[in-house]
Amino acid sequence: MIVFTVISTLFTLLYAVLMMVYREGWKTQPIFISTQNKPSTKISIIIPARNEEHNIGVCLDAIIKQDYPKELYEVIVIDDHSTDNTAEIVNRYKSANVRCIRLSNHPSDNTIAYKKKALSIGIAASTGELIVTTDADCFAGLHWLQNIAAIYEQEKPVMIVAPVDFTSNGSIVQLFQSLDFMSMQGITAASHKLKLGNMSNGANLAFSREAYNAVDGYKGIDHLASGDDYLLMMKMQHAYPDKISYLKNTDAIVKTAPQPDWNSFIQQRIRWASKSGKYDDKKLTSILAFVYLYNVLIFISAFVSFVHLNTIYCYSFFALLLIKTVVELIYLAPVARFYNKRQKLLYFPLLQPLHVLYIVCAGLLGFIGVYKWKGRKVK
Repeated sequence: MIVFTVISTLFTLLYAVLMMVYREGWKTQPIFISTQNKPSTKISIIIPARNEEHNIGVCLDAIIKQDYPKELYEVIVIDDHSTDNTAEIVNRYKSANVRCIRLSNHPSDNTIAYKKKALSIGIAASTGELIVTTDADCFAGLHWLQNIAAIYEQEKPVMIVAPVDFTSNGSIVQLFQSLDFMSMQGITAASHKLKLGNMSNGANLAFSREAYNAVDGYKGIDHLASGDDYLLMMKMQHAYPDKISYLKNTDAIVKTAPQPDWNSFIQQRIRWASKSGKYDDKKLTSILAFVYLYNVLIFISAFVSFVHLNTIYCYSFFALLLIKTVVELIYLAPVARFYNKRQKLLYFPLLQPLHVLYIVCAGLLGFIGVYKWKGRKVK
């Protein structure tokens, strides 16, 4: 018990320090303010889509309404072997800015990286200087492209990481995802500012065509089903150190609905976790390993207290859970203000036991690397 207490105390102190570091990183990551009067960058928006007939229309409508010059952007949707009306809906858009490419017309031998294949085909068919990727179930505000173009023209980065937000219908499963994802988004911004590792999300990512071509696009990472965003970012980071920008501005947020049920949610997180072993970033890998082990420690504490029903073990578990909750709330407060989710933080303490269980299980299953996504079983 003494050894466990010492280890628990040490891990808890380190975790508290990490959360305070993340809080400082988030707060010192400046809000981007555009100084551009008139954009000049041609943008190609690339959208892979598979069975998204219920979402693609909302996504395209939001893009068409952008306050960005029509002659300076194009939208290319790559239909990934959809069995619904996704392609037909895209083809109904008469705008010259929108077109659909069918992935089935570009066969490849035994690929499992369908999204990377779709992105590469879309990029090859595009003409923009700046490539912007998003997902078919996403939608953005009116000033989304304006902000992306502005930071690109002002800071001259090779890649731009921008914020993504989960909506919520009020159910427990969606509220849980909304808070968890908000935490990851805050860490993404903080890590970028403090140089603690690179993170990104393909739902709101931009990169220059020149840099994409210079690193050979997805070549060398196209044997992996996941990681179209992060693994490309790592190639960019190696080729262009310190040339990745983070776009912190509420007008640049892209929103999307979380998974509708627990099974879909777990499958998504296994897919995300499955690329963790491919991280070529010692800082990020070390931090992720530490966070995972800390949650395993709490899980073990809960298991031992349940088995032995010992007061000391129970106190130990609740103390670990309470401290974890408090330090995370301190970190999340300014992040929730940015995403306008401060009221949702009231539910955060109640979801903590579930959060620990999810991290332990998703991390383990992600290491195994077998999951189902978009009707496909991937290993």
